Amino acid sequence: MLIDFFYTLRAAKLPVSVREYLNVLEALQANVIGPDSDACSIDDFYHLSRTVMVKDEKHYDKFDRAFGAYFKGVEMLTDFTKEVPLDWLQKILEKELTPEQKAAIEKMGWDELMETLKKRLEEQKERHEGGSKWIGTGGTSPFGNGGYNPQGIRIGGKGGNRSAVKVWDQRTYRDYDDTQELGTRNIKVALRRLRKFAREGSAEELDLPDTIRATAANAGYLDIKMIPERHNNVKVLLLMDVGGTMDDHIARVEELFSAAKAEFKHLEFYYFHNCVYDFMWKNNKRRYAEKFSTWDILRKYNKDYKLIFVGDATMSPYEILQAGGSVEYNNEEAGAEWLQRLTHTFPKFAWINPEPQGVWQYRQSIAVIQQLMSQRMFPLTLKGLEDAMRMMSK
Repeated sequence: MLIDFFYTLRAAKLPVSVREYLNVLEALQANVIGPDSDACSIDDFYHLSRTVMVKDEKHYDKFDRAFGAYFKGVEMLTDFTKEVPLDWLQKILEKELTPEQKAAIEKMGWDELMETLKKRLEEQKERHEGGSKWIGTGGTSPFGNGGYNPQGIRIGGKGGNRSAVKVWDQRTYRDYDDTQELGTRNIKVALRRLRKFAREGSAEELDLPDTIRATAANAGYLDIKMIPERHNNVKVLLLMDVGGTMDDHIARVEELFSAAKAEFKHLEFYYFHNCVYDFMWKNNKRRYAEKFSTWDILRKYNKDYKLIFVGDATMSPYEILQAGGSVEYNNEEAGAEWLQRLTHTFPKFAWINPEPQGVWQYRQSIAVIQQLMSQRMFPLTLKGLEDAMRMMSK
């Protein structure tokens, strides 16, 4: 059975060797996990095989997908023996409201919304669903999950209507795969418009055509001609939104990321979520342990770097304009302040949006970001990329 599992991992382009596969078999024979163990489960085999076969964290996501594809029905690996009220985080009720009902639900302001949530948490003693007041699922309350309110706080679970002001939910994001090659050829051509070559350094490169011409003109005596070596001198600072609504665009952003790494010799990248605040990160699994101060990034790179944001700009406007609007922590300064600092530091900038351009007019947050970006927002299409690269190369 496990030989097919090995081939599944190889088909997923994981660098798994026969030696590592044999190590897994040896571990099973030694009853590291096995029938004699009370704790034996598919979770145990998952952790054993990943530990033995995967040597680099960047391959964890590929391994998870391959593991889930082979062991059909395995969508998440969780310890279900703990007493956790999982039904609170499940969408158990899909409530359809008419446009008239939705229009009848009153919006709350930011301060009122947060103060009301605090009171609800203090007063509520049990689970609720389908209501209009308490924190629960499937209702019209501004607090909870799985229901509808034009302006609320989603607590746990997966969003649906994307109308929440703030999301309280611990999520694990994955790094974009910089080896993704599907469809990158045309993207590389579009990005190439930004490349500039500058002659730097000493004359170290052989000019073969001129050497042949000069040798022939010199009656066959070798006359070597040298020219300055050409270097790709463009520098790019790539800031990528990850997680949440960006999960819908992972494949296309991976293609862009892979093409950018292939085209630009001087490429620096960081991740953020929804909007840039006072820190960013390079590894999503260690984003809380290995933070990079945005102030340090502003000081580290010169203004000759081209700044490229990649994100769907789909969020609550509070996340951009309000201090404390971040979906993960209470940021002291609004995201708009940081965006302005970045665009003032790096005058050559653009925002690449993977959302279809036809829906931009329906997202208030996109209009806010467009204004902050001086209308330098371009769709993640070949034409959009070409227009962005042409604008930044001027």
